[in-house]
Amino acid sequence: MKLIFLSLFFMSNIFAQDISIVAVGKANLQKEKVHIEDASVDGNFSPTELKSLKDIFTTMRNDFLFYKSKFDVVTNNNVSAKNQSADYKLWDSKGVAYLLKTHAVKSLDQKISLSITGYNITERKKVFESTEQLNLNLRELAHKISNGFYGSITGKRSIFTSRIIFVSDSASQNLPLKSRFKEMYIMDFDGGNVRRLTFHKGTVISPAISYDGKRVLYTLIKMTQTRRGKRRDTSLYMMDLDTGKSEVISNKKGINSGAVFLPDNEHIIMTLSHVGNAELFKMNLKTKTLTRITRSGSADVDPSISADGTILAFLSDRPGKPMIYTLDPRGQEQSVKRISFVGQFNATPRFAPSGTEIAFSSWLDNRFDIFKINADGSGLARLTQDFGSNEDPTYSPDGEFIAFSSQRVINRKKAVQNIYIMDKEGEILGQITKSFGNCITPRWSK
Repeated sequence: MKLIFLSLFFMSNIFAQDISIVAVGKANLQKEKVHIEDASVDGNFSPTELKSLKDIFTTMRNDFLFYKSKFDVVTNNNVSAKNQSADYKLWDSKGVAYLLKTHAVKSLDQKISLSITGYNITERKKVFESTEQLNLNLRELAHKISNGFYGSITGKRSIFTSRIIFVSDSASQNLPLKSRFKEMYIMDFDGGNVRRLTFHKGTVISPAISYDGKRVLYTLIKMTQTRRGKRRDTSLYMMDLDTGKSEVISNKKGINSGAVFLPDNEHIIMTLSHVGNAELFKMNLKTKTLTRITRSGSADVDPSISADGTILAFLSDRPGKPMIYTLDPRGQEQSVKRISFVGQFNATPRFAPSGTEIAFSSWLDNRFDIFKINADGSGLARLTQDFGSNEDPTYSPDGEFIAFSSQRVINRKKAVQNIYIMDKEGEILGQITKSFGNCITPRWSK
């Protein structure tokens, strides 16, 4: 799909060039042990309720496993969970740095409350307390508790309550290949709680989430019938994630695509081709007023903006093949700078939350792989290699992880794509979509 979409903009006659790529190093960090105990219970709990409690703590342990460079999650210490207070000496002797204990109480009206307490064993103090009601959304509750405990330990927000939007052909898997459609879905960061967002029965591409997490932009490619026959329409939509309602933002002649929100959530930058060439424009969402950003005469597409709004990265075929450029959207063309020179062509540049680093995919060695580069063009590093064909990187909100799509060839006639997560240094942590058709273009919530 990426190759097809890029062909809308760029010449296909492109050539590789030699370049030096820096290997990514792994820091040897001292990991701290975290132990999340099963809940002690008070009351007459049914087998179903006990299983629900077990599922919560399994999810919480799995949450912390993503931060494997920081924490060693202890699964069994053979210590009773009956006592809600912490025996600092005992846990310290086992090398545990952080402990989370929970006491579940079932009241006469059958409601179940959880009293959660987190401890810093090394410093001999209580660092986290929370009271929660057991509800139907067990995963949401587990992620909430994990996030609170993580924050008390690190002073930072985790990825545990974040979500990922992606595109899949899952709803049309039973249709012939040429009749399949791609819709937009949303899921927890770890692949749970998948929910379908769009029902267009067309091809959804290029989702982008607002900084406040309330809206998402996406492009819909759909064939429409006209008096002269069928026509391919490419329109830009915006969805309110609370209501699920979508509206058309732009349907000018040609391409209306690749849009991203600016940090103020009231403006977007997008690609339009109604001027005769694919160029970048800024749009005020309230007034729909357009301001042209690029005037290169070349195809300029796929923008990404730094969190402070001072650097815009985009793809351009100014050198004869799509490579990454940056500019200051306030100074526009005067500040244009090419920063990538790797591979036959590049795709989907995406800023890290820090604004100092950009992840992107590059066609190299007959496949896509994920690279990262500093916003000034220095520090190029390859993150994936010999791991299928990998594209569409997106940083986690804390900048510690990158989600991406990876294609595996099953045979000469079949391939499957799924969403994976790796840490920012390129260590693959796992596949988060399974048996859900071809899953592409992940976009992590801000």
